[in-house]
Amino acid sequence: MSNGIAGIDHIIIGVRDLEAARLGWQRLGFTPTPRGRHIGQGTANYCIMFGRDYLELLGFVERDEHAHRLENFLSQREGPMSVAFAPERDADGTAVALNARGLHPSAPRALGRALELPEGAVTPRFSLLNLPPEETPALDCFICGQLTPELVRRPPWLDHPNGVTGIKAVHLAADDPAALAPAYRRLFGDDRIATTVRGVEVDTARNTLVFSRPALSGTDIPPPAITALELSVADRAATAAYLARAGVAFMQLPDGRLAIAPNEATGTSLLLS
Repeated sequence: MSNGIAGIDHIIIGVRDLEAARLGWQRLGFTPTPRGRHIGQGTANYCIMFGRDYLELLGFVERDEHAHRLENFLSQREGPMSVAFAPERDADGTAVALNARGLHPSAPRALGRALELPEGAVTPRFSLLNLPPEETPALDCFICGQLTPELVRRPPWLDHPNGVTGIKAVHLAADDPAALAPAYRRLFGDDRIATTVRGVEVDTARNTLVFSRPALSGTDIPPPAITALELSVADRAATAAYLARAGVAFMQLPDGRLAIAPNEATGTSLLLS
């Protein structure tokens, strides 16, 4: 029985200075979209679009008394804070599929943002729904249906000089990864959960969630937390050459992946594989 989820749609990265973040990620070789301003809110974003998923740099452009989750997160640190899953078809269909699995999704709700283009603003629109925290333990997440994908996936925005092509995995720290397995079996199914030496891995349909104990996460961020984003690249050697030319500090791990420290990417540890 399908759960109505088709992998990760995007990952939200909370940043304190939105313009500085844009420049920093450009230096890493990404092509940010023009700025988007959330309608009726004090938040705005720059997105880094790939073919099927993307990264969202999210910050404040003015005071917003309702954006407590972002405000609380930024009071502690910058970096990846939430995962948005993509519906297989639409948020309404995903809500039906999740209810059929005995889960408790919220009613879909609308969100829009004004995307500031040189020729004038356009309004990408989305349909969002949430699950109770206990049904996605150790993961801040929601489901995001793209209602106007043609407005945000324009060919020039999909071309990144560093060769990154998409999201491969999200690495998370959890006090007891094995204890999370029953909830994720209920959400994704028995065949999509694996217990490994790293912890518990969840196949989301096109990306992987990797829950590990803090001692294996390589960070001192207290759990639960997203500790690293693993991104796919077309050619590791070409990516390494680009980073070296750009003066970006990185290291090559024994397995060949390239690691970029969080101080280079607004608190985000990056693994390029």
